[in-house]
Amino acid sequence: MNDANICKGSMTRPGPGHRRGRGPSSYWMQDPDLVFRELNLKEGDTFLDIGCGTGDYAIRAGTEVGRSGTVFATDIQEGLVHALMERAKTEGLENIHAVVNDIRNPLPFENSCIDICLISTVLHSLDLNQALPMLLREIKRVLKPEGKLAIIECNKENLDFGPPLHMRISADELNQHISTHGFVNVSHADLGFNYLNSFVAQS
Repeated sequence: MNDANICKGSMTRPGPGHRRGRGPSSYWMQDPDLVFRELNLKEGDTFLDIGCGTGDYAIRAGTEVGRSGTVFATDIQEGLVHALMERAKTEGLENIHAVVNDIRNPLPFENSCIDICLISTVLHSLDLNQALPMLLREIKRVLKPEGKLAIIECNKENLDFGPPLHMRISADELNQHISTHGFVNVSHADLGFNYLNSFVAQS
């Protein structure tokens, strides 16, 4: 698949009843059903998972948007992207397309083609002052006018797992960072160890 204009076409302690996943994923740190109720994906939507890791969210999204929808996923690690595509093939999900891309580079997607963009437990590993300006400019470019940006991050608590306290971003800190780049916070969900904040671009 051509990377250009593509829109055409464990550090965690699992919660009660959740299993521990393998590889870089926050999926099983919380109730996935709660996350997807917040995302509110619909049949036919186009979903983008930036920094997809093992692709758990992308796989679930592939079932949520149905055959008429599309899921795009990006990660800097080629091995993870390849493994996600193999998993999608095994599970019969033909609507998932994963590409290798560095989050600090432009997104390989057309303007105004994404309904919902997810970034899960990625931002705490970046220098936000350096990385956010272009990343959020690109996300605003690829989102549809009514599109939504959803961000999952670790609660700012000093725990014996996950990123150290100094790397964690509180929900209020995240809102401050994102709002300076033309987005408005529209919802907050406490996921237990993590939280999910959703944003829409200012018109």
